[in-house]
Order: sequence, then structure tokens, then C-alpha cells
Amino acid sequence: MMKSKIIVLALLLGIGLTLNAQNFDRQKMDSLFSIIEKNQRGMGSISIFDKGNEVYHNSYGYADLEQKIKNSTSTKFRIGSISKTFTATIIMKLVENKKLSLSTQLSVFYPQIKNADKITISHLLQHRSGIANFTSAADYMQWNTEPQTKEQIINKIISGGISSEPNEKFEYSNSNYVLLTFIAEDVSKKKFSELLQETIVKPCQLKSTFVGSKINLKNKEALSYTKLSEWELEKETDMTIPLGAGFIVSTPFDLNTFLNFLFKGKIVKEETLKQMTTVIDRFGLGLIRVPFYDMKGYGHTGGIDGFQANAFYFPQEKISIALTSNGVVYPLNDIIVGSLSIYFGKEYQLPQFKESIALTPEELDNYIGVYSTDSFPLKLTISRNGNTLIAQGTGQPSFPLECVEKNKFKFDQARLELEFISSENKMILKQNGMTFDMKRE
Repeated sequence: MMKSKIIVLALLLGIGLTLNAQNFDRQKMDSLFSIIEKNQRGMGSISIFDKGNEVYHNSYGYADLEQKIKNSTSTKFRIGSISKTFTATIIMKLVENKKLSLSTQLSVFYPQIKNADKITISHLLQHRSGIANFTSAADYMQWNTEPQTKEQIINKIISGGISSEPNEKFEYSNSNYVLLTFIAEDVSKKKFSELLQETIVKPCQLKSTFVGSKINLKNKEALSYTKLSEWELEKETDMTIPLGAGFIVSTPFDLNTFLNFLFKGKIVKEETLKQMTTVIDRFGLGLIRVPFYDMKGYGHTGGIDGFQANAFYFPQEKISIALTSNGVVYPLNDIIVGSLSIYFGKEYQLPQFKESIALTPEELDNYIGVYSTDSFPLKLTISRNGNTLIAQGTGQPSFPLECVEKNKFKFDQARLELEFISSENKMILKQNGMTFDMKRE
């Protein structure tokens, strides 16, 4: 679920889109995904809809590397936090049906949670509850692959406490949408999987969208991978944990279909959709607002284990794009930007990838250690897995580093650059225009 991070679509603003987009450069679009696949920079599937019809799709890489099963249009992916858009839609349908209101207090259901009498359904939907993110707990990676009961999850949320006061500010927290899952089940007296079926799957005629469990290869579900020196199989988060914050499985085609139905008023009323797209700090009710030139889109991003996904709908243009991945090196944001640029005939240069520099285990061992500084919120632990350097922030999942030149490494997905000065026990961290000098402990 991205462990509380939203990867925001950081796109250049501009004007003058060419809307005769169905005559796009299909060969260039194909080349983008061929380059990513050939250079082992990602695995996944993409779909683009124009006015409700699919006008482009592509699949690249493998759903199962061991069995050499290629990704295809029928491959199903865990979509992580895009599940939140489904959950928010279900909640808003319950509001329409007078089962809930946006002002209903959390204390009606879970008074044992701190500030429950001040937290509303609206606060939960917009990540303004102040409830700490339980998946950011320091020990999360120790139990995230084991089944958890509802009572266990509630207790973990309670023990996590609060990070701010209700409605004080936006703070992304998976706890909010796990609680919304429980609340939806409480008021409807139905399982969330039933609500998903009757509210979204059946009305939208989705063929490949469901509540996930253990990955079922026979059902054409993809495994997920992390790229070290080679693609390495990722562990599976047990789906009793993310619930409505991140436990849905789908395809790009289904995601586009869902967004088109949602924005055409075929799931919730027009006034309900207006509420969902009213944003504070760029986040609505289960929807993030994103720009592309002079277009405004709505959707969500997601990530769980080695899976990542993006899905966005642009109402004015009636264009939607969905990208699901089970192995990421080249950032999904960059793929979305590239795909939309090609589709709308904007200037865009296909990516060029240089081969990573291979260092020996002995050379990599020079960088191992725990690095910290008072100006950076996390300690960064550097370790080695075979011929790959691994970094891990306190309480965060680990990630591989790519060597670009001696003493310099990067992690493209987070726009992170690291430079080691071993003689001074020092590491320079650069990210998003900021620089931190960190000392080895």
C-alpha cells in the first residue's frame, strides 16, 4: 500500500493539447514498452480508453518468471491503494442509501479509538482523521505476511495512536480505509466482497476484479518481483491486513471500465461524484486530483509488495489510463507521462537506459552500515544482497540500489541518489532537490 506514501503524478503544466488523439503514434507507444521490457526496467500491463472504448493496450514482462508465463491482457494484478477508490465508492453508495452520513462519527462503531468522537466518515475518506498509519509501524514487515483477525487489526490501530488532531491536516493513513472497510460491513451486514460485487463489479460488468487472497496462478494472477541483480520474487502481504485500503485485484481494462462508469454517473449520483472530486490538499473522497498540461484528472495510485498501479480519468476529455505492474524499476509516473505524451502528440523522447556498473561484493561491503543525520527523519541502513546494495529506512521496506558510477548509486522510483565517501564514513543523500549529509554510525 506504499506504506503511507502517495506517489503523486508530477507532470509539467502547459496548454494546447491535441485532442485528435486516436491517431496517435502507436509504433512509438509500442517502442516505449519494448524498451522497458528489453532493459528489464519493468513488467506489467497498460490500457487506455477514449470515450469509453479501449484504444490501446500492451503487456510486457512476466506474470510468473519461473514458469515463463508472460503478462497479458487477462493477467490480474494486486492494485494496492487504488482499492481506496473502490472503498470510497462503496461508502458513498451507503451514504446515498441512508446507511451512513459523512458526518457520522467513528465513535458510533469504534469508540475505543482515540478521538473517535471527533472523527467523521468524511475525515476517514480524506485522510484527515489524524489516526496514525498502522502499516508504518516499526514491526510491520515482521507480521505483514501472516493472517490477522479484525480484533488484531483494531488493536494495532489503537496502539499506533494518533499523529495529529482530527481535521488538522492531511496525513495519508491506511488505517482510515481499513476502518471504512469494517464500517461498511457493519452497517450493511454484508462482507466487503459482497458489497464490491453488488455496488461495482456487477453494474460495471467487470470480469477480473475481486477481493484478493493468496495469489492463485491458475486464475491468471501475477506474482510480484523486485529487481536486484535479477528479478527476485517478493513476499505476499496477507490480504487480511490491507482490506479496503489495498486488497483488490484487477486488470487495467477493468480499472478503466470502473472509472468510466463512475464518472458517467452509473454507480453514484452526480452530486455524490461532485463530493468525491472536491479536493482538499489535492485529495478528494478516495480520489487524487492530478494535472497533465491543462487537463485535470482524478484517480489513485497503489503499491503493495512488488506491485504498483496507477489509474486516472480525465473528465473533460473522457480519457482514462490504467497501468498495473508486478515489477518496477523505471517509475510508473514516468511511464504514465510518456504514454499520455505519445497519445496526445506531445514532444517526448523515449527513455535510454545505461547498463549498471557491476561492483564486487568486497567493493560493496565498503558502503555497509547505518547512516543518520539530525536533519533527516529516518536512519538509512545499507546492506548487501549478493551483488546488489540494499537500502532500508527505519520501519520501511528495503529497496535495491543501482550503481551508476563508483561510489554513486540511485533508486529511480524515489528519485533518490546516494554518494558514499567511505574515507570519511559519510553518505550524501539527494532527493527532490534536497541534500543531506549522513554519517555512518
